[in-house]
Amino acid sequence: MYELRNRERISVAAASKLMTNMIYNYKGMGLSIGMMIAGWDKRGPQLYYVDSEGLRTPGNVFSVGSGSIYAFGVLDSGYRWDLTDEEAHNLGRRAIYHATHRDAYSGGIVRVYHMKETGWEHIDNNDCNDLHYKYQEEKKLREEQGDA
Repeated sequence: MYELRNRERISVAAASKLMTNMIYNYKGMGLSIGMMIAGWDKRGPQLYYVDSEGLRTPGNVFSVGSGSIYAFGVLDSGYRWDLTDEEAHNLGRRAIYHATHRDAYSGGIVRVYHMKETGWEHIDNNDCNDLHYKYQEEKKLREEQGDA
């Protein structure tokens, strides 16, 4: 609707504000929502956190949900501005894996997407159990080499 009315795509900031306003109308009705709004607009890549209490925060790194405390541990230790695409994909995959492995209410498939100026690129899907065995094997190899 915004694009039809204004003849341009909505900015990520405006989309996050629109979502905040919609959700805020239901405040006090038992909803518990936390989400990330991500996109690429005239200002470049943008990321916002929005929740059911009306909070709207721009940022560079977020994790949302019951397993986010575990994901933040991985993100905080591995995030830096100059990550290559592959390093960023691996960091995101590992962060989501740790959230799903440690949190009883998370799990399933880790889906990795890369947001680019031209749109979303699907990177891969991995079963959490497969990642668990892969990371355990990598850890075992590092320990054997004395790099733990």
